[in-house]
Amino acid sequence: MTESIVTVFRGPHQPDTDITAKLHALETLLVQAAAEFADIRLASSLAAEDNVLFDVVARLKLNISVFSLETGRLNAETLAVVPALQAKYGKAPTLVHPQAQAVEAYVSSHGQDAFYDSVELRKACCDVRKVEPLNRALLGAQAWITGQRRAQAATRKELPVREADETRGMVKFNPLSDWSEADIWTYIRRFAVPVNALHFEGYPSIGCQPCTRPVTLGEDIRAGRWWWEDPTLKECGLHAGNLNRITALKSV
Repeated sequence: MTESIVTVFRGPHQPDTDITAKLHALETLLVQAAAEFADIRLASSLAAEDNVLFDVVARLKLNISVFSLETGRLNAETLAVVPALQAKYGKAPTLVHPQAQAVEAYVSSHGQDAFYDSVELRKACCDVRKVEPLNRALLGAQAWITGQRRAQAATRKELPVREADETRGMVKFNPLSDWSEADIWTYIRRFAVPVNALHFEGYPSIGCQPCTRPVTLGEDIRAGRWWWEDPTLKECGLHAGNLNRITALKSV
């Protein structure tokens, strides 16, 4: 481990915290959610937070299905998490891919990396590679679960544990909303959870390869995502409610 890596990213190198109460609350919430909804699904980005949730679901043998969006632009290190989960738990998230024709149409019209040119083109790429696949993956579900945390970004400071996903007409859970970065890594070490190797190379938040860079000490955890855009508006469309809350607060 080099000094530069330690300087860049705090997460894996923080000391343990006392997660006793938070772990009990997390397990209780997921057990109750699985009992309340016959069809509830976990959307996993294969990042640290989502792997924590995957571990809880697996340990408690909860009837919660798990899927991941394979956008076609993920890092090899991200994709390597899938066989690592399979090896430890005997199962892994189901991969959901974008529609090939939609990807081809975007690339043909704008170019493969057009997302650098404007926010509109970046959001259009996210729509094709992430939002439409997510909506398809959630068809028929009554509720879904995310690994979002309040400490991750300005758009998530008011993130509730449970909310109404009005866009999709279902309930949405953010069970780790009040967990800190140190809490996440305490859990990972305690339960030997497989993680993305990029977390040890300066990437606290990992999306598509061309849209993610390492962060520097003191930067926002999601500063490496779409780093060329306004940090108060950086969401891909999967979590529209976050931007709606920001807009509402600004109008008060």
